[in-house]
Amino acid sequence: MSKQSIFGRIAQLAKANINALIDQAEDPQLMLDQLVRDYTTNIADAESAIAQTIGNLRLLEDDHREDVAAASDWGRKALAASQKADEFRSSGNTVDADKFDALAKVALTRQLQSENEAKDAEPSIASQTESVEKLKSGLTAMKEKLNQLKSKRDNLVARAKTAEAQGQVQAALKNIDVLDPTSDLGRFEEKIRREEARVRGQEELNASSVDAQFESLDDLGELTEVEARLAALKAGSGSGSRAVTSGE
Repeated sequence: MSKQSIFGRIAQLAKANINALIDQAEDPQLMLDQLVRDYTTNIADAESAIAQTIGNLRLLEDDHREDVAAASDWGRKALAASQKADEFRSSGNTVDADKFDALAKVALTRQLQSENEAKDAEPSIASQTESVEKLKSGLTAMKEKLNQLKSKRDNLVARAKTAEAQGQVQAALKNIDVLDPTSDLGRFEEKIRREEARVRGQEELNASSVDAQFESLDDLGELTEVEARLAALKAGSGSGSRAVTSGE
């Protein structure tokens, strides 16, 4: 994956308006789940690209340090060769003096090449460094967005479950509404009331029958007393007649 495509995807996802996406989605939870997967995938791709870019940058920096060190080393060698040439020339040995001056020129040429290579690498190093910083910044933004997405998704799921539970409670309350005469509970209560009324009627009926029995017993008692008194009267009357007869 190219660095440019990574930049584009990071910029696109990092600038995403999550709230607007939720408002436009038919199923916000599914949309957030998909976004979490997209961000997770793109973060992994970005981390891989950044690691590669950092690796390339470190190679450039290593080469640059080697070129700078080589330039410094060739400079020391050029100076040593030049000084040696001056010593030979002072002693009148021009052959060896020219030889070491030639070596000094070779060293200076190598020094110049190393300096040019180091100088040529500096713009690339600066560019790669800037790229790495942008990629790191974009990656941080993506991770922050991912955390936001997960938080919003979890909150949304919790709210959805709460709303569903509340809806179930309300439906249950509606089904057992004691004030609703058409509800099952209302009909059951009416059935109980009718049964209670029937029992009360039976009790009243039974009580009435018992009272009648006791009243009949009272009447029987009165009749018995009357019969007894009548018998007594008859007996008394009989005694009186016998007494009168005896007197005669």
